Amino acid sequence: MSDTEVTLSVGGAARNTAATFDRLNPVTGALATRAAAASTADAVAAVDAADAAFDDWAALAPNARRAVLMKAADALDSKADAFISAMMDEIGATEGWARFNLMLASAIVREAASLTTQISGEVIPSDKPGCIAMAVREPAGVVLGMAPWNAPVILATRAIAVPLACGNTVVLKASEQCPRTHSLIVEAFVEAGLGGGIVNFIANAPQDAADVVGAMIDHPAVRRVNFTGSSAVGRIIARRCADNLKPALLELGGKAPLIVLDDADLDEAVKAAAFGAFLNQGQICMSTERIIVLDAVADAFVVQFQSKVATMAVGDPREGKTPLGAVVDVKTVHHVQALIDDALAAGAMLVNGGAADGVLMPAHVVDKVTPDMKLFREESFGPVVAVIRARDENHAIALANDTEYGLSSAVFTRDTARGLRVARRIRSGICHINGPTVHDEAQMPFGGTKASGYGRFGGKAGIDAFTELRWITMETQPGKYPI
Repeated sequence: MSDTEVTLSVGGAARNTAATFDRLNPVTGALATRAAAASTADAVAAVDAADAAFDDWAALAPNARRAVLMKAADALDSKADAFISAMMDEIGATEGWARFNLMLASAIVREAASLTTQISGEVIPSDKPGCIAMAVREPAGVVLGMAPWNAPVILATRAIAVPLACGNTVVLKASEQCPRTHSLIVEAFVEAGLGGGIVNFIANAPQDAADVVGAMIDHPAVRRVNFTGSSAVGRIIARRCADNLKPALLELGGKAPLIVLDDADLDEAVKAAAFGAFLNQGQICMSTERIIVLDAVADAFVVQFQSKVATMAVGDPREGKTPLGAVVDVKTVHHVQALIDDALAAGAMLVNGGAADGVLMPAHVVDKVTPDMKLFREESFGPVVAVIRARDENHAIALANDTEYGLSSAVFTRDTARGLRVARRIRSGICHINGPTVHDEAQMPFGGTKASGYGRFGGKAGIDAFTELRWITMETQPGKYPI
C-alpha cells in the first residue's frame, strides 16, 4: 500500500472497500490521499468489533491499561515524519503546526494513562441500618469519536485517549479532509496492542457522512458520542443522540474575545493577540476572533498590533520559511474575504491585509468593527481578526458576551484582581487572564458553553464524561421490611 492510500481498520485488521474518495493537496492540487469509503455496513461492523472487544478491555487491570497507553504514546512519537507529511499534504499545515499537534497528542495519551488509577468512587452514608452504599464509576461501552481536520492529531487523539483509559472501546471516524492523518493515529494504537477491536477506524466519502455517522449513533452498543467540529453539524449530531437517549460531548465553534483593558501591558496584549488570531492561520476553535479594546488605549494598541502583524508573512508551508501557511481550501478564502468586504462596506477600516494567492491568504486586521457587521458575529475560521472599541469595562464585557458562542476568551490588565472579576463575568467555558485565547493542556477541563457545545474533555472531567456512575449497595444485617 502506498503512502497515499488509506484503508479502514476493523477489529485490528485492514478493511478495504469497493468505493474510495480522494483528498487533494490544497496548495498544489495533487492527490494527497485515496481513502476507503465506508458503507453503513462497514460502520456497523466497526461498532460490532468494538462491542466484542469491550468486556475484556474493560476488565483489564488499570495499570495494564496504563502500560498499553504509554506504548501508544511512544508509537505516536515514532511516526513523526509520517504525521508531518500527511498534515502538509492533506491540509497544507506547516511543519511547526504538525510537530505541535504530535507533541500535545502524545501528552494527551500519557495524561490519559495516568488517569487509569484515578477512576474512583465513594462510600455514601446510608440511613438504612447495615447498608453499605457505594457510588462506582464503570466503563460506559463503545465510544464513537469524531474529529475535525484543523488540529487533526490533537483532536482525534483526544477523542479516544480518555475513553480508552476508562475501559471503553472506541470507533474513530476520520475527517474527510485528513483521512491519512487520522488513520496514522489508529495505526499507532493498534501497533501498541490496542487492536482486536479495542480501537477501530472508519473513513467515509463526504456524501455518505450522514448515513455512516447515523448508523453508528443508532447502534445500540454505542453508549457515548463525542464530536469536535462546527456548531451546525454539532446540532445535527445532538438531535440524533437525543433520539437515541445517548449522552454526547460536543466541542463546537467559537468567536473568542480578547479584552484589552485600559491598564493592560500593551506589549503583552499585542503578542498574545497576534498568536491567538493567526496561529494555524486562525483555523482553531479557540482562535482570537474579536479584540475588544477600551477607547483609552485603542489607538496605541492598533498601531503596535499593525506593526506586529506586518511581520507575519504567509508562504508555502512546504518551504517552511514563514509563520503563516495555507488555509484548508479556497472556500475558506472566499468566506473570510466576504466577511472583510461586508465590514469595510459598513464603515470598518482595513489595518493589515492583502490579496490571497490561492490558499495562501495573508493576515488581515479590521478595525472599528461593530456588532451589526457579520465579522463581529460569524466565525471566520481563517486569518482575520476584528478590532472592536469599547467605552469602558462594562461595555467591553457586554461586547464579549454578545455572541452565540462561548468557548475561549481572554482579558489583559495589570490588576490581576480586576482581571479575575472580568473573567468571572465572561460567559465562556475557558478564560485566560494575561494570556492568549489559544491555550490547551491535556489535564485541563476543555469545553464551552452556548453554541460552543457542552461537556468537557481532559483530565478528571473526561472521566466523568466517559463513565457510568452506578449506585451499588451491600446489606450486612438481616432485612426488616414493613410487609
